[in-house]
Amino acid sequence: MLALSLGLGGTLSAAAALLGVSFAATAPAPAQPNQNCTLTVPANPLSAQGLATPYQLSATDPAQGPCHEADPNQSAFVQATVLDPATGALSVYSPLVVDRGTAPALPTVLPTLPAHAVVGIWFGFNAGVLSLRGQTAAGSCVGGAARGTPFGQFAYCNAPAFFAAANAAEQSGKLTVPPLGTAKDGKPCLTTRDFGLVDQDQSDNVTTEYLATARGRTAQQTAKNAAALGRNRTMRNGGSALLNGSDNLLLVKFEDPALGCTPWTAPDLADPGASVTSLALNELQAAKFQSAPVALVPLNDPMVTTNNRPDRDKADRYRAGVDQPPLGPGATGDPRAYCTQLATVGARRIRLDRRFTLGAPSPQAGQNLFAFLTQRLTASLTNLGCPDAARAAALAPDTETSATPTSGEATDSAPTP
Repeated sequence: MLALSLGLGGTLSAAAALLGVSFAATAPAPAQPNQNCTLTVPANPLSAQGLATPYQLSATDPAQGPCHEADPNQSAFVQATVLDPATGALSVYSPLVVDRGTAPALPTVLPTLPAHAVVGIWFGFNAGVLSLRGQTAAGSCVGGAARGTPFGQFAYCNAPAFFAAANAAEQSGKLTVPPLGTAKDGKPCLTTRDFGLVDQDQSDNVTTEYLATARGRTAQQTAKNAAALGRNRTMRNGGSALLNGSDNLLLVKFEDPALGCTPWTAPDLADPGASVTSLALNELQAAKFQSAPVALVPLNDPMVTTNNRPDRDKADRYRAGVDQPPLGPGATGDPRAYCTQLATVGARRIRLDRRFTLGAPSPQAGQNLFAFLTQRLTASLTNLGCPDAARAAALAPDTETSATPTSGEATDSAPTP
């Protein structure tokens, strides 16, 4: 069994809620739900049939209470990205999650995969500790240190193989990664490796969405399913989807629209004619185009520490799941450098974009995007254990208008491709 913990003591603190884990389709339940849930990985998870088989959610310890996928405070999410190695074409499929012992609200779609498809799967979670059991070996699933503590709300199956194949396809000219574009502020559009976007635990969780009924059943987010559930008036909260709070969703649902940017999408194998975003697409684009300083998972990221101490092996395993280089020259994972860049480069970009984000919606109902990003930055610096000087720098007024560091600034950044 692979266990996934939040990395913040197992429960959501007020600061952690600001980091994007508060996305919800319905109002929070009055009582704290069980934070420890388990997903059962189906047989042959990398195959078409395995992708179409729902993952089942259950309580890791039933004495702590039940786990329900339709409860947005306990929802778990699964997202696959598929590469056709012959053509370099990419597509996305989101396997469904249901409560153990229940059936989907509507049948899942059996995807048509290309010959010799290379499939990567990523997981996200809205509560505290998620465990994976079932066919984890068949999926080459990784949830933390080799024989130690889990990452957090994140895990993956076959991700290194997927990224290796995608990078090979890009190098051979079969796959073209689209450019970022220019934001309204004149800067390149943000990526999941931009200090203007990242938080204490970057590159976690997914952009999968599910539909949920008033009876607690779930369905894949497709136009056909939305129409069917809408006609029956059974969808929760007037038709809202279950969402997974993350840097990825913050980027594609909130930052990109506010800054006039367009996220990279690929065909949705469950929804003919539709295109959707994914964690894998975001990371491939960030790896290709993010300019220095490049934000890479640091050693003080709570998801890669063990007993609050840096764990280099755990950090490398996490980085492998999101196509980041292992620790080494130019990518040291230095906590102080990460804190400095987050508090200076990151804070400057947030302030630079104030005129665009002040009137934009955020993941937090009733809060504008600028206020959300500012509070999230403060919480991240605290949860990363950044020095007081870094936290003070984030609050200091701008002394320059550029968000580009000088050559003398310390940075934990990989060489720009």
